Amino acid sequence: MKLPPPLPPLPRLPGPRMSSALLGATALELAVLVGHLIAYPFGLTPERRPPRPRPTRPARTDAHGPDGGETAPRATTSGGEAAPHAATALPLAADDAPPVVLLHGFIDNRSAFVVLRRALTRHGHRHLESLNYSPLTRDIRAAADLLGLHVEEICARTGHSRVDIVGHSLGGLIARYYVQRLGGDRRVRTLVTLGTPHGGTAVAPGAGIYPIVRQMRGGSSVIEELRTPAPGCRTRFVSFWSELDQVMVPVETACVDHPDLDAVNVRVTGIGHLALPVHPTVAAAILEALDAPEAGEDTATATGSSTGATSAA
Repeated sequence: MKLPPPLPPLPRLPGPRMSSALLGATALELAVLVGHLIAYPFGLTPERRPPRPRPTRPARTDAHGPDGGETAPRATTSGGEAAPHAATALPLAADDAPPVVLLHGFIDNRSAFVVLRRALTRHGHRHLESLNYSPLTRDIRAAADLLGLHVEEICARTGHSRVDIVGHSLGGLIARYYVQRLGGDRRVRTLVTLGTPHGGTAVAPGAGIYPIVRQMRGGSSVIEELRTPAPGCRTRFVSFWSELDQVMVPVETACVDHPDLDAVNVRVTGIGHLALPVHPTVAAAILEALDAPEAGEDTATATGSSTGATSAA
């Protein structure tokens, strides 16, 4: 029996093609992940807190000069060295920046901010605090309450009345809950969030195991609480979001969208979720946000009161 002639090859159907931008962002994500895994063990232990500065000794008023007359009062520091022309401890300088609190994301630690911390230090930020919260934390509300205790301790230790916070992913959501729902706006001047699911994300692996992951999903009780009115909130928000963030679904969920909040949403191009805390362009934009004067300090450069949007390459 004669066999029929072979059929012509079927045309190859077009499959999904990864764009060059997404390919580059994925490669960068893998590189950041490898570097972060190397640094991760060094961030497991809590950061050492600097001791609270000791008060200066009171000025002596009974000193006598060589001729038996009283000399001008002269204060001495706790180390015994003379502090010229200072009778009491000087107040904080007007341009002394508030402490910056760095809060990591889910199943992470303070090592995520090694690069950003170095950039902040080079830029002159002297008070930097990297906080770790337990990976076994089950509730965003409890984590936000603990954050409030840390902030109070930092303010008491440094002498500042307010702080700035930079939160990555879940860390930003914890900080927002503290600011918006626990009265933290009286302590937090600026809250910068990096890839934070403000509106809830559909990507939530392990949601059935980790209750805190379920709270990051859209429609959760925590997300709905953050939609409630927040009149008079004094904290300004700067949220960075990327169109290539594969953890934020949809990507716009990383934007702050609330009529009562002073918020600016910054669109980042070309990078993914893990690269947000380490990319130099994002670090430069964070520095700019932290250095921006508060409303009333400089009306020419102060952040506006309405929700805005901008972009960073």
